Amino acid sequence: MESKQAARTRSARYLRSVSWLSVEATSTTEQPQGVCPHFHAAIELIGKRWTGAIVSALTERPLRFGELAKAVPGVSDRLLSRRLRELEDEGLVERDVEPGSPVRVTYSLTEAGAGLQPAIAELKAWAQRWHKAG
Repeated sequence: MESKQAARTRSARYLRSVSWLSVEATSTTEQPQGVCPHFHAAIELIGKRWTGAIVSALTERPLRFGELAKAVPGVSDRLLSRRLRELEDEGLVERDVEPGSPVRVTYSLTEAGAGLQPAIAELKAWAQRWHKAG
C-alpha cells in the first residue's frame, strides 16, 4: 500500500502538471473575436419590438396598413407607422402609394428585405421546435 506522503507527492506533481498545462493552453489560444458590427446592426434593427413580426407578415405578400395592423395584433398604429418608416429608411420595405380617393398605400419587402425570407422561415421553424420543447 502507498504511504500518505507518497500519495501527496504524486498528487502534487499531478497538480503542477495540470496547472502548467492550463497555463500553456491559455497562452496559445486566440482571443475571442467581437461580434460582427454588421450582424449587430441587423439584429438591433430586426430585434426591435414588432419589427420582426412586421417583416414576417410582409414575407407572405404586400399588405396595406390596415392588413398589417391585423397581421400583427397588439401593435399600435403609431408604432406600426414608426417601424414601417424605419424599415423603409433602411431599404427593407417600400411604400407604394396608389392615387385616388381614398389613397391606398401598400407595403412590400424590397429585394434586400426579401433576402430575410430564409432567415425568417428558419426562425419560425426554430420557434415551433422551441415552443414544443418548453
